[in-house]
Amino acid sequence: MSDSPRRKSEDHSVQDLLRELFPDTHRELFGAAPGQHQPPTLGLYEVADGRLALVHGDQLAEFTPLDPKGARALHCDLCHYTRSRSEAALYRVHVAARRTRYVTLCLGSAACVTRAGERGLLKLAERIFPIEPIGPDER
Repeated sequence: MSDSPRRKSEDHSVQDLLRELFPDTHRELFGAAPGQHQPPTLGLYEVADGRLALVHGDQLAEFTPLDPKGARALHCDLCHYTRSRSEAALYRVHVAARRTRYVTLCLGSAACVTRAGERGLLKLAERIFPIEPIGPDER
């Protein structure tokens, strides 16, 4: 037996290794594989302090919860279920300088997104995006 390393019948290029081990890095460097179309990212995610983030492609909107006032039930703008004050909240999102939108969403966002599906998320994204850039002295 020899101590020299054996060569496999197949040599792998650096690009093959990146594609296999680090697919995100491969996409950043070389783009998607030919014939493979990546759908845009779409999702509603929970962030710290009760905030939510809506992501659609390269756009991001941050929803800030408002203090609950009143005792009436709320109608979720995403899944269209009517919820009590303990199950839903009112959120504020800045869409432009001095322009804000208010959205009612369920507190259990994962279950809400499941009920709404991709179509519901797309409708919500259409209401929010595109967000205009906000300067440091505007708000």
